[in-house]
Amino acid sequence: MGATLGLPLLPLFLKERGGTPSMIGVVMASFFVAGLVTQFLVGHLSDRFGRRPVLIAGLVAYGLASVTYLLPVNAAWFAVSRAVQGAGAGAIEVASFAAVAALFPETERGRAVARIMAAQLLGMAIGPLLGSLVPLPQLGWAFFAAGMASLLASWRALHSDLGDDERTHEELPPVQWSRQLVGALVAAASIGLCIGVYESCWSLLMSNHHATTLEIRLSWTLFCLPWVFLSGVGGWLADHANRKVIAIFGLVNAAFFLSLYPHVHNNVVLIFLGPLESIGSALSTPSTSSLLSQGASSREMGRRQGLSTTANTAALAASAASAGVLFSINPALPFTVVAVASLACTLSLVFWWRRVRGRVAVA
Repeated sequence: MGATLGLPLLPLFLKERGGTPSMIGVVMASFFVAGLVTQFLVGHLSDRFGRRPVLIAGLVAYGLASVTYLLPVNAAWFAVSRAVQGAGAGAIEVASFAAVAALFPETERGRAVARIMAAQLLGMAIGPLLGSLVPLPQLGWAFFAAGMASLLASWRALHSDLGDDERTHEELPPVQWSRQLVGALVAAASIGLCIGVYESCWSLLMSNHHATTLEIRLSWTLFCLPWVFLSGVGGWLADHANRKVIAIFGLVNAAFFLSLYPHVHNNVVLIFLGPLESIGSALSTPSTSSLLSQGASSREMGRRQGLSTTANTAALAASAASAGVLFSINPALPFTVVAVASLACTLSLVFWWRRVRGRVAVA
């Protein structure tokens, strides 16, 4: 919620602080660059020293960096704030999902992952609408509120069981590389490719159709709502049905809708197509996430999650950077090109996962 509360207006906030278009681009990109650089490292640290210290450090870093948006400094300084936020957010995600994989048996892991995803998407659904109530000059207070929430969460994490292995003095086991793990990384990259286009071009596409800011914010909110209501069903499917089939279905579904959007010229239709895509994602993402950790030892969960988030962030950053250029040539181009690339990644999973056990429980 904290991210989507202020993020839609952050470029305008930076412009008010004297940021040029190129400087604003640097500030926005610093979040993803920091996450890309640090995510595998924090995964290694969580395997070596435990998930609790990594989660607490990530929450504190994100919280303190968010508070700095109240400082009366020019736009360039916020590149540091965004970088620290990106590193902190990466640590939070890696430690959280690694803890889920360690705490829950494989027959319950899909449902546990789904709960975290539902919480994330509920916050993302609320954030844009609450953000519309915050005037631009007061945007720093929105980030301040997010920072306070993060610091409070770090206090709660002090007293949480995160499934840490107490034998941290022992040498770490190596990551078990397999076709299953490679396939999970390809799936993470496929998802990142699609998200990158939305980050760069969704608002531009709707603006081309003369959408209001409220319609744009509403489109994000309605996309998130199916996750809140259906991710539990997706978690159940991950624990009782064939994870491979469900994961591949979800990725094909995402590529299909991505290719469809630029050919729809009615904003009302676009707003309600998003939730249809989201239904497929909500039902399939717990299966994709569960395949990442299936069969792995407890003390390699952090590095596996770090590899996955790195693959996802790298694909997202590359997609977002190229999508803007392609959009300037033709608004349909980034959606079509990335849909084809994402579909190619998805079809390769038939090879990577062909010998992977898809079911972990009897329905």
